[in-house]
Amino acid sequence: MNQADRRRQTADRLELLPQTSRDTLMGRLLRKFWQPVALSRELGNGAAKPLRILGEDLTLYRGESARPYLVGARCAHRLTLLHTGWVEGEAIRCIYHGWKYDGTGQCIERPVEKDPEIPKIRIPGYPLREYCGLIFAYLGELPVPDFDLPRKDVFERKQGTVIARAEKWPCNWFQQVENSLDAAHVSFVHRKGLVGLIGAAVTMAIPELSYSETEAGIEQVATRSTNNVRKSDWTFPNNNHIVVPGLGNGTPWWDIGIWNVPNDDEHTTRFLLYSTPEAGEDAGQFTRFFEDYGDYNPADHHDELLFEGKYPQDPVLQLTSAQDYVAHAAQGIIADRANELLGKSDAGIVFLRRMFWRELEAIRTGGPTKQWRRRSAPADMPTQPGV
Repeated sequence: MNQADRRRQTADRLELLPQTSRDTLMGRLLRKFWQPVALSRELGNGAAKPLRILGEDLTLYRGESARPYLVGARCAHRLTLLHTGWVEGEAIRCIYHGWKYDGTGQCIERPVEKDPEIPKIRIPGYPLREYCGLIFAYLGELPVPDFDLPRKDVFERKQGTVIARAEKWPCNWFQQVENSLDAAHVSFVHRKGLVGLIGAAVTMAIPELSYSETEAGIEQVATRSTNNVRKSDWTFPNNNHIVVPGLGNGTPWWDIGIWNVPNDDEHTTRFLLYSTPEAGEDAGQFTRFFEDYGDYNPADHHDELLFEGKYPQDPVLQLTSAQDYVAHAAQGIIADRANELLGKSDAGIVFLRRMFWRELEAIRTGGPTKQWRRRSAPADMPTQPGV
């Protein structure tokens, strides 16, 4: 194979990475996993809302029992959006002609048609699980996998507090996933605007990097000095677990879980869980912080950040999010990987892409993908530099 053929082959493989629709290899791979799709608190009993996840338009609603359901976006009759109708018990009724669907997507009533029995009409319906303030969905083929891979012990502490957030960004999911395996960026990105708590803890020192595949994904270690070792526990295909400084000296560091979930090829929702070992009154500062600063999405400040260099002053959540947003959004809606120039510091990017290409090849050939599972023992995450 000559050099031109190799470049063409590489370009073809790179084009597979950002894709998300059901008819693509990556779309089929992503649908093998539970994905967060919404914040629990945003869906009250008897409420419905539209969603777009993995390029598919859907209706999320919560029955009167408080159980959530996920079905297709439109009524099969005249294709009206179902969320504009209303919830009855555990079912949802279309506003247009009253067709009614249960939580599996089965049409159970067509009042104008006066059906003598349940019609053989069905729209998509997907299983859901609620976990730590997030609603997860499984959009793939049967059998439905156990809801185990997304779980972390730090989010399930008997004594602890967990807060869920979400931010929707106008760029592709995969460049956000790649950022999770790019430990070198922390020394630079998180010093822009002002040096926040993460930037101060990590410093500008250039890290020594190592990567190893685990039963759940990738463990990344970035060593800047003997007393400054940063780790991340990345779970396939799109979740990263990190620890970051808390709100000040003497306060516990936070565990953060970040899921980069494609709405489609050009939009991504970052679902985040923030966890502290504090509970009750001890967690008062933690919860008040999110009340004051948690309702922030850097995409709402796109021009200020990218073209005016105006960064938020909160040195924790808002600043960190804004700094990452600029790095991702400045790559374009979908990064042009065919024209990038990788270096030694991109070892994690190379490691990640090879892992995905291996799994995509298994999808293409009809072979088995890796049976990803929750780690047998929690990752040994540092709680502060040197610990």
